[in-house]
Amino acid sequence: MSAHDVVITGIGLVSSLGEGTDAHWQKLTATDVAPIVDAERYSPYSVHPLPEIDWGLQIAKRGDQRQMETWQRLGTYTAGLALDDAGIKTDEALCATMDMVVAAGGGERDGTVDNAILEASATRNDRDVLLNEKLTTELRPTLFLAQLSNLLAGNISIVHKVTGSSRTFMGEEGAGVSAVDTAAARIRSGQSTHVLVGGAFQTEHPDMLLGYELGGYLHRGPWKPVWQREGGEGGGVVSGSGAAFLVLESREHAVARGARIYATLGPVVSDLTRRSKQDLGEAIAGLLDKTSLPANGPLLAMSGASGAHAATVAEKAALEQNPQLVARAFGTLTGHMKEAQFPFAVALAALAVDRKAGYPAFDTANEKAYEGTPRSVLATAIGYHYFEGLALVGAPD
Repeated sequence: MSAHDVVITGIGLVSSLGEGTDAHWQKLTATDVAPIVDAERYSPYSVHPLPEIDWGLQIAKRGDQRQMETWQRLGTYTAGLALDDAGIKTDEALCATMDMVVAAGGGERDGTVDNAILEASATRNDRDVLLNEKLTTELRPTLFLAQLSNLLAGNISIVHKVTGSSRTFMGEEGAGVSAVDTAAARIRSGQSTHVLVGGAFQTEHPDMLLGYELGGYLHRGPWKPVWQREGGEGGGVVSGSGAAFLVLESREHAVARGARIYATLGPVVSDLTRRSKQDLGEAIAGLLDKTSLPANGPLLAMSGASGAHAATVAEKAALEQNPQLVARAFGTLTGHMKEAQFPFAVALAALAVDRKAGYPAFDTANEKAYEGTPRSVLATAIGYHYFEGLALVGAPD
């Protein structure tokens, strides 16, 4: 035990299952919970949609809400949940000295303008002139601002007054892994005492789905659990809207202010396997060897598996090689949340450690029962396209 141990003191969660830690714990520990899936809006693709959210509960000014896209509102809202949960949100001094690391995408496109450009280009040959016309008449300056990745962190700073240092990572699951790893490393080195870290993803927008489908990753046809999509039509991914933010602190800082500690954040390990030339399963096994897994007893593994065929098959095989591991693919119930996937996995691991209980199988055909009280839980995010990350979350004492 060290003063610079990284501890988790605040958790903010939003997904199709609801918002907040209690809502997610109740849904995820119920034996008969059914996923919330919208199979109509983007048929033949399914998504896990956002629940109804009263944005004003965390973003008081309507002007602030209006100038954000949904993914920014979602991230800013969820960051507020984490700050509230940690007892920091109303403490101006703590917010002013708090650092922030965000995993973000590139914003949402204006679908109406995109369609107008495509329609006009079908009847005109002077397309360079056409694009210049649309740039000056259709695209608002605020649209470009809304698509800057670091504007999510900027809006969190504006709304919640978190004004320490700020870093933003891009790169899907890898961004989430790097964000958590960087935040933890700053605390361990003594560079930071408390950090807000997380990400958000809003999939209910055609261009967000297009990014998956250009690579042939989206699952088609009737919804299936994550582990059961191999061999199905399409690429296996069912995406979901959601966000996860964590408040990480040094143990010394958390104890000094009397904060509740959910769990400790142990080793965070990652890799960028060249999947066309290297065996992904072997790479995952190598990461498991570096994670300092406990030697005895069953170990719950909160898997961020996306359903993407090759990556999910490799992860399942690597996890099954260690009979100690008991996997739970939470994407079965939340969908794949890109940048938020790894912070979400870490959050669910911390909840299991804090509440001293595991999660029932989300897919009884492919996930074995877990018995016991989890003192350590593994969190994984094996990117649907690239990047791999693992973290070990443990009991606070």
